[in-house]
Amino acid sequence: MNDRIDFEDTVSFLLARVATAFRNKIERQMVSIGLHSGQAFVLLELWKQDGLKQIDLAARLGVSAPTINKMVKGLRTIGLVRMVENKEDRRSANVYLTDNGYRIREKIEAEWIDLESASLARLTETERMVLADLLRKLVKAYPRNESDAAPKDE
Repeated sequence: MNDRIDFEDTVSFLLARVATAFRNKIERQMVSIGLHSGQAFVLLELWKQDGLKQIDLAARLGVSAPTINKMVKGLRTIGLVRMVENKEDRRSANVYLTDNGYRIREKIEAEWIDLESASLARLTETERMVLADLLRKLVKAYPRNESDAAPKDE
């Protein structure tokens, strides 16, 4: 009797394959407009709340401080964000969108819509809604920080 699992049939394996393929595709699409995929996620957070500290951006994105520093530096270099010294804590700075940082949203949205359409093309509308619901539940299983964690009884 063979007790070994067939990894390729597990949900974890399939999810990892899809996540990797999706990440590669989003990276290619963001490069086409001069960004790395991680930088796009920084912009998404700043469009929700402009003027965040780098440490807050890192927490929201679930990345390390050096990683967020590198992403913000790249965004500064291409003129999408600017840094302003934090008046309460002079050791830190807040990240603000520039006019170009607001304007690039249209390009990112267009790429995102293309990516979404291509990714879900083989699914019915019902399957898309079910998938979105399932993914929202899975996201709660992997919180970026304590405030995102789902209650234990959920």
